[in-house]
Amino acid sequence: MPATTVCLPVLWKCAIFFAGWLEIDADSIIVGGNSSLNMMYDTIVRFFVFGTLGNAPWKDCKNLKFLCPSPGYDRHFAITQEFGFEMITVPMTPTGPDMDVVEALVKDDPGIKGIWCVPLYSNPQGICYSDETVDRLAKMQCAAPDFRIFWDNAYGVHHLYRENKLKNILAGCAAAGNPERACYFFSTSKITFPGGGVAMMAVGPESRKELLKRIGVQTIGSDKLNQLRTLNFLKNPENARRHMEKIAASLRPKFETVLEILERELGGTGLAVWNKPQGGYFVAVDTIPGCAKEVVKMAAEAGVVMTGAGATFPYGKDPNDSNIRIAPSFPTVEELACAMELFCICVRMVCIKKLMQSK
Repeated sequence: MPATTVCLPVLWKCAIFFAGWLEIDADSIIVGGNSSLNMMYDTIVRFFVFGTLGNAPWKDCKNLKFLCPSPGYDRHFAITQEFGFEMITVPMTPTGPDMDVVEALVKDDPGIKGIWCVPLYSNPQGICYSDETVDRLAKMQCAAPDFRIFWDNAYGVHHLYRENKLKNILAGCAAAGNPERACYFFSTSKITFPGGGVAMMAVGPESRKELLKRIGVQTIGSDKLNQLRTLNFLKNPENARRHMEKIAASLRPKFETVLEILERELGGTGLAVWNKPQGGYFVAVDTIPGCAKEVVKMAAEAGVVMTGAGATFPYGKDPNDSNIRIAPSFPTVEELACAMELFCICVRMVCIKKLMQSK
């Protein structure tokens, strides 16, 4: 057992399990409680209060900023907003965040301390970061020596059809001479029971030593019984992959129902466009500008409640008022079909009214 490993067998077994499943180094892993979002929040807090690896605490730095590829995950944005960061919207492309924009921003501004990333089946568009995007994030020149990539690989094993490979950000950062740059997060919260998952993070070797010291003051340890239950259920990476195939089989008809009705009701109208994700948990619809809030409001009044329009952008402000996140995992296929038909009616009504008003 490596000397850097916390000497608790269930933690080490969890680390080996996650390492084999995610194809990362077990020595980089810190196993936590049931929530990866909790680990992200705590990591921000530690950097904010204590700094990291000899750098000044973020609370003592001026003009704090964080990059937010958007559309993105509202709970990520809520964390950095909580601590007073100026959140900078970065456009998403089909291969991940617009790296020309990212590189230009981080090169000369030491106030930019990090970037939020959901690299595989991004929330909500289902975009998969390309190898080039991963490499550019790993090697880019940053004015802030303590710049961190918050790599939330929440949907990294949630493939609907075939497995899409994601390049290893930790290995990429190490190869580029930036071994401490990435903070990788993952959990089984959408794999077993809500509230019954196991979360982990993986970081560079010096960051791991520092974080374990801080965590050791915060807690004696997370729920070992829950970690053991998870290990006993998922057993090994191959068995976990078979489990994910069952989840995919239950989700595919729901995603296909959403996409079929969108195409049937809105295809070719010019009123909306949408992604066709190969994994993850969401479908993103973009209406013509200026319509998303009204569509979501009208749908809610008819009984279909959705995530608030604008939630996928920092401060809840979609500059185009067009992006709507659809989460098809909970309803039955029958309920989903009814909801989607109603949603499409709302899109047509709101968008046609908008077009008529503009003439």
